[in-house]
Amino acid sequence: MNENPLIAIFDSIRENGFSVYTLQLIDNYTNDILNGRTNIHRFNLQEHAGLCTAGAPLIGAYTVCSYARASLESSRVSPESQESSPSNWEIDAKQEEVLQQWAEAKKLWIPESEKWIISTFGPKIAQGAEAKVYYKEGDISVVKERTSIYATLSKALEAIVLHNALFPETPMSVIGFTRDSEGLFRIILTQPYIDCLRLATKAEIDEMVGVKGFHDNGDGNGVNYISDRLHLEDMHPANVFVDPQSNKPICIDCIVKFVKKA
Repeated sequence: MNENPLIAIFDSIRENGFSVYTLQLIDNYTNDILNGRTNIHRFNLQEHAGLCTAGAPLIGAYTVCSYARASLESSRVSPESQESSPSNWEIDAKQEEVLQQWAEAKKLWIPESEKWIISTFGPKIAQGAEAKVYYKEGDISVVKERTSIYATLSKALEAIVLHNALFPETPMSVIGFTRDSEGLFRIILTQPYIDCLRLATKAEIDEMVGVKGFHDNGDGNGVNYISDRLHLEDMHPANVFVDPQSNKPICIDCIVKFVKKA
């Protein structure tokens, strides 16, 4: 493989689609990441641990999304092109298209996923703006169908990695992908089931994120924080439970993304 394995992967996707050979290249790259032989430069060491926790399906998906973006950008710098850089919505649409092709080839695409999840993991117990949550009494995990509220699909995948890095006690592991009845692209993942003693207070949340290097971002909402590296948002009490065993606040969901550098 090339010194930069992404070159070989991108070339193979472009020339062969998601052939057996292409899928093997992506799997080899994924295994190298999981086994510590290579890394994704976007992520620091702590985030790399969160990437590995999210699992092989996420690493493969992130690789494919990187190809989708690169292919769009390269088409805009060709001598024949008169267009500007691709917009986020164009990148998102291309990433969804290519990721579905890869997921179908990898048998990670779950059509009519709600029926499959209910029969396999239990009934739907909650639904919010971002996720549908399924749980069978007595299981140690919940299953979520998570739609993207991010600018691009790759940023939605990054958010899972960053959540895992910040909150390793509630890790998310990707198991598949789908579209719901409304056509929304959704990431299917598992997460430990957390008992809720009570909802965390604002003071408890402030202290929890402060230890991790965050402070209020000053927007006046009281639930959004920032560090030198990351935005951490939507940290309201419904997303932060107090665990009855440790008596400490635990984040089960949030919005997290990289700070844009000036």
